[in-house]
Amino acid sequence: MTNTFETNLLMLHKPKGYVVTRADEKNRKTVYELLPPWAYDDGWMPVGRLDMDSKGLLLFTQNGHISDRLTQPGACHKIYEIWVRGHMTPDQAVQLVTGVKTSEGLLKAVRVEIKGGAGPKTRLEVDQDEGKNRHLRRMFGELKDPKFGTSLKVLELKRVQIGNLKLDVESGKWRSLTADEERNLLDG
Repeated sequence: MTNTFETNLLMLHKPKGYVVTRADEKNRKTVYELLPPWAYDDGWMPVGRLDMDSKGLLLFTQNGHISDRLTQPGACHKIYEIWVRGHMTPDQAVQLVTGVKTSEGLLKAVRVEIKGGAGPKTRLEVDQDEGKNRHLRRMFGELKDPKFGTSLKVLELKRVQIGNLKLDVESGKWRSLTADEERNLLDG
């Protein structure tokens, strides 16, 4: 018996410096330059976004129902590795989970874990179940370094997981998801 599975999702490891759009009026590099020409021609669309300064796991589909399912608030968790400029305290990690008031309203994370640091930088793992425009960058920008009083600034943001699907391709590379990966992601 032959496998007639046809993929509904592609995984791309988006590098920093690419915009997530089909065409850019400012002639910046787009993620479609990293995908095969058929992805653009056949109408594959990104599932959610990563801003130009962010990198990591980005999914593409031709199926609007799949896109809607994966982008609904609370539908699936997204895990990010983040480096911020500034020293972050455990109390501030709790504050990110309870909510930070921003110009966009109250923004929060599901889980924030301080993983270490180097000099005046802090490394974190953040679990997010919804994503507004520049959500994480706005939240951190509202917090202050306790020693210097300056706003925390996201230096590096990398999405490493969506639901139970982990990023496993090199930067700038893509692959099709397997039937099991799709099923687990959509059922999870």
